[in-house]
Amino acid sequence: MRAVSNLVNVLAPAHEHEFEATPGLPEALPDNERLLWQGAPDARLLLRQALHLDLVAGYFGLLLLWRAGAAWADGLSLGQTLGALAGMLPLMVLAVGLLAGMAWLIARTTVYTITNRRVVMRVGIVLSITFNLPFAQLLAASWRPRGRGGDIVLSLGGSDRIAYLHLWPHARPWHLKRTQPMLRALTDAPEVAALLAQALKAAEDARQTLPERAVVLDPTRPMAEPAHPHLPQPA
Repeated sequence: MRAVSNLVNVLAPAHEHEFEATPGLPEALPDNERLLWQGAPDARLLLRQALHLDLVAGYFGLLLLWRAGAAWADGLSLGQTLGALAGMLPLMVLAVGLLAGMAWLIARTTVYTITNRRVVMRVGIVLSITFNLPFAQLLAASWRPRGRGGDIVLSLGGSDRIAYLHLWPHARPWHLKRTQPMLRALTDAPEVAALLAQALKAAEDARQTLPERAVVLDPTRPMAEPAHPHLPQPA
């Protein structure tokens, strides 16, 4: 069995094997590593938060209002106006259906895993990629509530980087230069954040993987509040 140091590599994500010894993991966990939690994004939350269904629906609503106003200005009857609006509906339904299908596929093919040593993200619809994020590479971890769910944001320390396009939509929006992986659209985000905080604290106390400068954030604190004086406050 491989040593843990060979399993946790941020910069060299492994392509998913056809057979997974443990769902969401490229190979079985070592004897000294325990599975604490596994989960996936909620498709409905993902549809609204990552794929911006609300904005798309609002845009389509404005198009319908504009078309109705143009029809009224042209002197069309009520029946003709309704017919013109009905002609726009199939394309709108198709667009919303495509977004919903994408959200469902993302949720179905994503597996987030937390062990007592690392966070693992198996992502990708067509080409699955597994990112192993050891606790030693985590500078900070925090969570932000969003509607009936929430996101857990991981900040990587050192010079390690993961391309934004490799992570999307499992990355904090608009942080392109220094990407921040996210466990996104979780319905049980507070509980998962508390579990991750306990795992990070236990690893720090055991002096196994975390560097001295690592920070464990309070999982109950929203991201808008600075959790450490030396860390920049998230926008």
